[in-house]
Amino acid sequence: MPVKAIVAGAAGRMGKTIVQLISQHPEIEVVAAFEAPDNLNVGKDLGELIGVQKTGIVIEDSLEKVIEKGEVIIDFTFHKASLQHAKINANFGKAMVIGTTGFSKEELAEIHHLAKNHFPLVQDYNMSMGVNLLTKLVEITAKTLSEGFDIEIIEAHHRMKKDAPSGTAIKLAQAVAQALGRSEENFRFCREGIIGERPPLEIGIQTVRGGDIVGEHTVLFAGMGERIELVHKASSRETFARGAIRAALWVVGKAPGVYNMLDVLGLREL
Repeated sequence: MPVKAIVAGAAGRMGKTIVQLISQHPEIEVVAAFEAPDNLNVGKDLGELIGVQKTGIVIEDSLEKVIEKGEVIIDFTFHKASLQHAKINANFGKAMVIGTTGFSKEELAEIHHLAKNHFPLVQDYNMSMGVNLLTKLVEITAKTLSEGFDIEIIEAHHRMKKDAPSGTAIKLAQAVAQALGRSEENFRFCREGIIGERPPLEIGIQTVRGGDIVGEHTVLFAGMGERIELVHKASSRETFARGAIRAALWVVGKAPGVYNMLDVLGLREL
């Protein structure tokens, strides 16, 4: 039997992409979808959103109305909304996949606390299989080049992205910090004016916004006389949607707790 999925924010860019790809996947199906109460697509048939025949699935205006229909909730919405969805789900214990970005430390800590006690959660800032392989490569490279190399992370996204830096850039910086025994206190998000010499433990994170860039991340290891660049470029949101679907298939049936895409892809112990 296919896994039964509920898609949050089904009318958004990522929501629609996820719905479209699930409709072509034999191992998972959308059984329900919802949007914010003020969204103009509430009440429409899900098929209208993706340009197919009517599915009989009406877009509802809350998670509460549909949560008992599914096994896993796939959520790429807004940080405050995702937190609220996690709170609701704590009473139902459904598996969750959250790819939302922009969480404060406090919000993310609360979501993780709920998951550890009530439901299995795959939470990651980037569901792309390529980016998660990049994360592991960055960790290995940082350990190998632990001395004499300055590390900068440059991320670029479309002009509509609301948060900066990207969650993926933070994830990559955290991988570097963990590999080198540094902390987020070493992160440097911008530079301007007379800044003096670069501190040796600094991890730079720079942001570019423009046009329709789906997502690009470069991790630069700059040494004396040489440099290494590890780069990932996404050309379609389908990259993230495919990863989310893989995570949804993986997380159903797992014990309550917090997992990420390294767990889903089996990369954690490499």
